Amino acid sequence: MSRLSYTAEGFRAAFRRPSLTVAEISWRWAVGATAAALWVFALLEYFDSLPVTDGQLLLLRTKQPFLLGPVIAHILRGSLSRAVPAGLFASLALCGLWIAAASIGRAVTVGDLLDYFADRGTGPGGVSAEAFSRHPMRALVSLNFLRAAVALAAILAFAGAAIVASFASPASAPEPTLAVVVFLPLAGLVGCAWWALNWLLSLASVFGARDGEDAMDAISAALSLCRERTGTVFAVSTWTGIAHVAMFVGAASVVSITLGMATVVPWRVVVGGMILATLAYFVVADWLYVARLAGYVSILELPDGFTTPAPLPPGPMHSESISVVKAAIDFEELILSDVPVSPMDI
Repeated sequence: MSRLSYTAEGFRAAFRRPSLTVAEISWRWAVGATAAALWVFALLEYFDSLPVTDGQLLLLRTKQPFLLGPVIAHILRGSLSRAVPAGLFASLALCGLWIAAASIGRAVTVGDLLDYFADRGTGPGGVSAEAFSRHPMRALVSLNFLRAAVALAAILAFAGAAIVASFASPASAPEPTLAVVVFLPLAGLVGCAWWALNWLLSLASVFGARDGEDAMDAISAALSLCRERTGTVFAVSTWTGIAHVAMFVGAASVVSITLGMATVVPWRVVVGGMILATLAYFVVADWLYVARLAGYVSILELPDGFTTPAPLPPGPMHSESISVVKAAIDFEELILSDVPVSPMDI
């Protein structure tokens, strides 16, 4: 018997249930496509609404760098008072769309994973597929709202780090190197804090979808899992993270090679190759996310002592081992004889 690998269980579930990856790609790409289309449309409308006078057009036609900068800045400020509120409203709408889509997608994927692992056994403290909460949306919406709030807080924190770094390089005595030295550690701390909180809330969504608990109870359950099963959770996160980094490096290499061929191949081929490489990376990244999620669910649903049977040896070797065992047994011994023995002979 070989001990169970939760990381392998996660990858096995992702292989055997491709519908999970399709569902994950569907809601993620739908939100991404909506956001891209909305921002492109808003950008085109913003450029179309910019007022350009005859004098500004004349200055633009001079193509003098010292004239182009102030003119373009003045033109862009023309509709800025209307573009900023419109951008904020669009961001809030996209945030609401992401929260709804992420909540529905997580409820579907976790429910399907519970159905998958129900046939393999239910671990202590876990729930079977029949006990899966049928009303997990309240908890998932709350958790995804917290994830969006954490992302917004991270953006504001990055802006604050930039402001603090600007104090080290005032206009009277500019020190750009010192400003970068101050900004990078602050930005690194903000990035690490955002990643840790986002990961914890993502793990808590598994408990929210499985048990239907509120956001605080789901976060508490996720912290308890990390404290009690630190090694297994770390192993699943580490191996899937290494695979993700490897795929990112591979996709970046393909894009770099494609850009290097821009001088010898048509630009349409270059752009097409970059788009295909990017889409392939996103597909694999979503599949790895499903594998990691399945690994977390397997930790909850499969018992600690659950083992997988070791494979049997090949046929010829198995027959040879049986022959050796037979040769080691002396069938002439009376204890193995089928001749009845009288009590008087004892």
